Amino acid sequence: MRQRGILFALGIFIATLYPVPGRAAELLMVTTVGCPWCAKWEQELGHIYPRTPEGRRAPLRRAELRGFAEPLVLLDRLVYTPTFVLIDQGREIGRIVGYQNEDAFWGLLDRLIRQLDDRSTH
Repeated sequence: MRQRGILFALGIFIATLYPVPGRAAELLMVTTVGCPWCAKWEQELGHIYPRTPEGRRAPLRRAELRGFAEPLVLLDRLVYTPTFVLIDQGREIGRIVGYQNEDAFWGLLDRLIRQLDDRSTH
Protein backbone atom coordinates (compact mmCIF):
# COMPACT_ATOMS: atom_id res chain seq x y z
CA MET A 1 0.00 0.00 0.00
CA ARG A 2 2.80 2.40 0.89
CA GLN A 3 4.55 1.65 -2.40
CA ARG A 4 1.40 2.56 -4.33
CA GLY A 5 1.28 5.95 -2.57
CA ILE A 6 4.92 6.61 -3.41
CA LEU A 7 4.34 5.73 -7.06
CA PHE A 8 1.31 8.02 -7.19
CA ALA A 9 3.30 10.93 -5.71
CA LEU A 10 6.15 10.26 -8.12
CA GLY A 11 3.71 10.29 -11.05
CA ILE A 12 2.29 13.65 -9.94
CA PHE A 13 5.80 15.08 -9.61
CA ILE A 14 6.83 13.88 -13.08
CA ALA A 15 3.63 15.31 -14.58
CA THR A 16 4.64 18.75 -13.31
CA LEU A 17 7.92 18.60 -15.22
CA TYR A 18 6.37 18.58 -18.67
CA PRO A 19 3.91 20.92 -20.35
CA VAL A 20 0.43 19.63 -20.93
CA PRO A 21 -0.10 19.50 -24.70
CA GLY A 22 -3.18 21.08 -26.18
CA ARG A 23 -3.81 23.55 -23.39
CA ALA A 24 -4.41 27.08 -24.59
CA ALA A 25 -3.08 30.12 -22.80
CA GLU A 26 -4.94 31.18 -19.68
CA LEU A 27 -4.59 33.68 -16.88
CA LEU A 28 -4.79 31.93 -13.54
CA MET A 29 -5.95 34.20 -10.72
CA VAL A 30 -4.91 32.76 -7.38
CA THR A 31 -6.92 34.15 -4.47
CA THR A 32 -7.69 33.61 -0.81
CA VAL A 33 -10.97 34.01 1.01
CA GLY A 34 -11.25 37.51 2.46
CA CYS A 35 -8.43 39.00 0.33
CA PRO A 36 -9.32 42.72 -0.02
CA TRP A 37 -7.12 43.20 -3.12
CA CYS A 38 -8.76 40.20 -4.79
CA ALA A 39 -12.16 41.75 -4.08
CA LYS A 40 -10.97 45.10 -5.45
CA TRP A 41 -9.81 43.43 -8.69
CA GLU A 42 -13.13 41.60 -8.98
CA GLN A 43 -15.05 44.82 -8.46
CA GLU A 44 -12.98 46.89 -10.89
CA LEU A 45 -12.08 44.37 -13.59
CA GLY A 46 -13.71 41.01 -12.97
CA HIS A 47 -16.76 41.76 -15.11
CA ILE A 48 -14.73 43.47 -17.86
CA TYR A 49 -11.80 41.08 -18.29
CA PRO A 50 -13.59 38.35 -20.31
CA ARG A 51 -14.73 40.93 -22.89
CA THR A 52 -11.25 42.40 -23.51
CA PRO A 53 -8.73 41.28 -26.16
CA GLU A 54 -6.53 40.06 -23.29
CA GLY A 55 -9.42 38.09 -21.85
CA ARG A 56 -10.05 36.41 -25.18
CA ARG A 57 -6.32 35.69 -25.66
CA ALA A 58 -5.88 34.29 -22.12
CA PRO A 59 -9.22 33.46 -20.46
CA LEU A 60 -9.32 33.88 -16.70
CA ARG A 61 -9.45 30.90 -14.38
CA ARG A 62 -9.72 31.36 -10.62
CA ALA A 63 -8.14 29.10 -8.01
CA GLU A 64 -7.77 29.22 -4.24
CA LEU A 65 -4.23 29.42 -2.86
CA ARG A 66 -5.03 27.05 -0.02
CA GLY A 67 -4.77 23.53 -1.34
CA PHE A 68 -3.54 24.61 -4.77
CA ALA A 69 -1.82 21.64 -6.38
CA GLU A 70 -2.14 21.50 -10.14
CA PRO A 71 0.26 19.89 -12.59
CA LEU A 72 1.73 23.15 -13.82
CA VAL A 73 5.34 24.17 -14.30
CA LEU A 74 5.61 27.32 -12.19
CA LEU A 75 8.64 29.58 -11.92
CA ASP A 76 8.21 30.08 -8.17
CA ARG A 77 5.91 29.24 -5.26
CA LEU A 78 2.54 30.93 -5.00
CA VAL A 79 2.54 32.97 -1.79
CA TYR A 80 0.61 36.25 -2.12
CA THR A 81 -2.88 36.98 -3.36
CA PRO A 82 -4.00 37.91 -5.76
CA THR A 83 -1.37 36.46 -8.03
CA PHE A 84 -2.11 36.36 -11.75
CA VAL A 85 -0.11 33.66 -13.56
CA LEU A 86 -0.05 33.63 -17.35
CA ILE A 87 0.15 29.98 -18.40
CA ASP A 88 0.69 28.48 -21.83
CA GLN A 89 0.85 24.75 -22.51
CA GLY A 90 0.96 24.09 -18.75
CA ARG A 91 4.01 26.33 -18.21
CA GLU A 92 4.21 29.70 -16.52
CA ILE A 93 5.11 32.56 -18.85
CA GLY A 94 5.14 35.14 -16.06
CA ARG A 95 3.09 36.55 -13.23
CA ILE A 96 1.65 39.65 -11.65
CA VAL A 97 1.83 39.60 -7.86
CA GLY A 98 -0.76 41.75 -6.18
CA TYR A 99 -3.20 44.31 -7.51
CA GLN A 100 -2.73 48.06 -7.19
CA ASN A 101 -5.06 49.55 -9.76
CA GLU A 102 -6.42 49.11 -13.27
CA ASP A 103 -3.63 50.97 -15.05
CA ALA A 104 -0.86 49.00 -13.38
CA PHE A 105 -2.64 45.69 -14.02
CA TRP A 106 -3.21 46.34 -17.74
CA GLY A 107 0.36 47.54 -18.22
CA LEU A 108 1.85 44.48 -16.54
CA LEU A 109 -0.54 42.13 -18.33
CA ASP A 110 0.36 43.71 -21.67
CA ARG A 111 4.03 42.78 -21.05
CA LEU A 112 3.07 39.19 -20.27
CA ILE A 113 0.85 38.90 -23.34
CA ARG A 114 3.73 40.18 -25.50
CA GLN A 115 5.96 37.44 -24.04
CA LEU A 116 3.25 34.93 -24.91
CA ASP A 117 3.00 36.26 -28.46
CA ASP A 118 6.81 36.17 -28.82
CA ARG A 119 6.79 32.49 -27.82
CA SER A 120 4.13 31.60 -30.35
CA THR A 121 6.03 33.22 -33.24
CA HIS A 122 9.20 31.19 -32.56
